[in-house]
Order: sequence, then C-alpha cells, then structure tokens
Amino acid sequence: MRPPEPISRITLPASRAKLLAFAALFIILSAVVPLTIHQELDGQVDHLWRELLKPRLVVSAVALLCVFYLSDALRLWFTLRALGEHPPFRVMLPLVFINVLFSGVTPMATGGGVMQIWHLHRHGIRIGAATAATTLRTLLSTLMIFLPAPLVLISLDELVGSSFAGQWSPWLGLFAALYLAFFVLLLWRLRWFIHAATAMLALAHRMHLIGSSRQRRWRFRLRREMIRFGYSFRAFFKGRPADQLLALVSTAIFLLSLFSFPALLLWALGYRIDYSLVLAAMLVNTFAMYFAPTPGAAGVAEGIFAVLFASLVGSGDLLILTLGWRFLTVHLGMLIGVPVTLYEIGRRRRHAK
Repeated sequence: MRPPEPISRITLPASRAKLLAFAALFIILSAVVPLTIHQELDGQVDHLWRELLKPRLVVSAVALLCVFYLSDALRLWFTLRALGEHPPFRVMLPLVFINVLFSGVTPMATGGGVMQIWHLHRHGIRIGAATAATTLRTLLSTLMIFLPAPLVLISLDELVGSSFAGQWSPWLGLFAALYLAFFVLLLWRLRWFIHAATAMLALAHRMHLIGSSRQRRWRFRLRREMIRFGYSFRAFFKGRPADQLLALVSTAIFLLSLFSFPALLLWALGYRIDYSLVLAAMLVNTFAMYFAPTPGAAGVAEGIFAVLFASLVGSGDLLILTLGWRFLTVHLGMLIGVPVTLYEIGRRRRHAK
C-alpha cells in the first residue's frame, strides 16, 4: 500500500468576521439543541427522568451505550485501516458524537458524514480516503439493513395487513433498490460522477457564477479527490482481511446495540419481550428512517416506532418507550456532541496560533 500523500490542512476561517460568525453559530447551537429536546419531550420531562433514572436501568443503559459508541468508532477505524490509513483510535471517539450532532440537525443525516470527512482531513487523512471510508462505513450498515428489511416488513405479524405495510412497502422497496444502485454506480462507474461534476462546474462558469481560474482549480481538486476516492474503494477490497472482517463485525455489533435499546427499556418497564421481535421491528424502523426528509428523521422516527410497538405495550408505556429510545440513541449523543465539537474546534484553533 503506498503511503498517503502530503496534504494541505483545512483551516478555519481567518477573518475576524468569519470567526465571530462561526462562534455565534455554535453558541446558538449549544442553546438550541437542549431547547429542541425539551420541546420534543412536550412536558413529559419529569415523568421520563423518573423512569430513566431507575438504578438497574441506568447501569444497563450505560453499559449498552459504551458498546454502542465504541462499536460506532471501531467500524470507521477498521474501515480506514483496511484502506491503508492508520489514524490513532482516539481520533475516532470525538467523531462519534460529532456525527450524531450534525446528523441530528440536517435532513437525511447528510451533515454527519461531511463533518466526519472534515475532521479526518484535519488529522492527516486525504479527503478522497476519508470520503471513501465514511461511504464504505455507511454502505456496510446499509447492506445489513436494506437487504433483510423489505422481507421483514412484509412478514412481521404486527405489520401484515396494516395500512403502513400496504402503503409503504412498495415505495420503501423501490427506494432501497435506488439507494443501493447509487452505491453500485459510485463504485463501478465513478467516471460518470466525475463527468457530471465537471459539467456542473462548466455550467457555473458559463453562468458567470465562478471565474476561469476558480473553475480550473476546483476541477483539478475535484478530479484528484474523486480519483483518490475510487482508489480507496478498491484498496478496501485489497486490504488486510482481518481489518475487513473486523469492520463487518463492529458494524454488526453497532446495529445490534442500536436495536437493543427498546428491548432494554421494555425490560425495565417490566415487560416480558420477544427479543427477536424487537430486533425485527427496529430493523424496519431504521430502514424507514433512511428516507425521512426531516432533520435527524425527527417526527418520522417516533411515528413509525409508535406504530411498530403499539401492539406490544400500553399507551402510557408507549410514550415512555418512544421518548426513552429517542433520548438514549439520539438526544444524549447530540448533547455530548455540542461540547465535543466546540472543544475540537477550539483545540485546533489554539494549535494553529
């Protein structure tokens, strides 16, 4: 494997106005995230905390959260190692919470991947390799969800004959096929994307949106990083089998821990549960969340979750189950993500002085 080429570091904006605007953005974000969470809980904060702070649930939840966050970091780390990149594992840990935060505030979780690429590039990973790693990490989890999800959706007893399955199964199946087809084209027909991006830059130049020098510079950088991206994709399949296997195993553990939070909450609420049924329901729920246009799938995720679990618990417990699941899997990570992101940006700024 050839060594990584030297790269120019991405630096934060140097002008005072841009720095002030950037700082203001994150100060607002720091205030908005807790406020948004409080509004989503809709006055049920006290009741939710009483249920979530039961000692046996706290201990179990902390253990499961450790597995959840560590496996999330490991799946990207092993993917990078299979690509021939060897960043320290400590670089991966902040990425977990940065990803949760920005995925939670952008439609279809698009912001998380962009911020991860930015963070990796700042730690010496080429943009093409970082993009390939985050894309492969997403592709591995997508395959594990998308391949069985349509079959589970039409075979799950709680959904068979329901309006949800009847109306949405064909559409979700179509979206899944298109989603996977996009990744196949990205892997095997990368030049199509290069030509399309080059054509868009040429169009922007003809419309006088960018100048000639900027068009040439952006075209060169775009082609260079997309070629590196394709090289990194191929490098994954030529990488160490141990790293490839561990990337798959850590992805499976990540998904299993993610799907286990409702089972943990049901256990804490005193329900005798069918664990395989909970896993199947969460597989369908996560599958549908991929296509939610709202930031962090807010509203859509809770609605589908309520439909899937309505037949398993009482209405009062369903509220606690839904809010607790959302808090543990998303809101908590977003809350941690705010100071982590602020620290990473501040630390980088101090080192740049």
